[in-house]
Amino acid sequence: MSSRKFFVGGNWKMNGDKESLGELIMTLNTASLNDETEVVCGAPSIYLDYVRSELDQRIGVAAQNCYKVPKGAFTGEISPAMIKDCCVEWVILGHSERRHVFGESDELIGQKVAHCLENDLGVIACIGEKLEEREAGTTEDVVFEQTNVIADNVKDWTRVVIAYEPVWAIGTGKTATPDQAQEVHEKLRGWLRANVSDAVADSVRIIYGGSVSGGNCKELAAQPDIDGFLVGGASLKPEFVDIINART
Repeated sequence: MSSRKFFVGGNWKMNGDKESLGELIMTLNTASLNDETEVVCGAPSIYLDYVRSELDQRIGVAAQNCYKVPKGAFTGEISPAMIKDCCVEWVILGHSERRHVFGESDELIGQKVAHCLENDLGVIACIGEKLEEREAGTTEDVVFEQTNVIADNVKDWTRVVIAYEPVWAIGTGKTATPDQAQEVHEKLRGWLRANVSDAVADSVRIIYGGSVSGGNCKELAAQPDIDGFLVGGASLKPEFVDIINART
């Protein structure tokens, strides 16, 4: 296995209330978690302060989105400064639901990445192709272009995790096979080697997302270029502990 620290993120999306999230937090706080795995939970923005205050400090917290400027007349948005004021250290950017449901462009996502890193927030930067793009054989073109815009806005790669999430596998029950996921992760690492540096290619964690479960996590985690997961629905269930411990 590589020296890259295994990273498991839970993206709770627009789910939960204080009661149900409190139960999940209690499960995580009392679970035996692999010390060699970094764990971060992406909470709805309205619960960031609550989750950070209740969740064990060994587990990080992420916002699920933010805007590209510090403050202003941007109704409904939150800024990195607000996120940090809740003692939260991570943000998820570029998730396919932000891209395809809310119409966020590569350019906007790149601007958000730059602003968050300038404000010392860790960034989980999401990329991934739609089903028609995979079937058309353009997966590499799509994910390389998405990665390129992100890379253009990164100065310090130590605060960046790349999440490859094939859109056709998110919430569908379909999962890229370990070989399919490994192939894209390996090519992404090759792109980083060719376009950024050997050091970044060797050190940046590239995690997989798309219907990850307790049943498939160990086989996926065994792939040499899969450095962890970004987990959706299963992160709201007790099996999230099994996914965190996939390399135990």
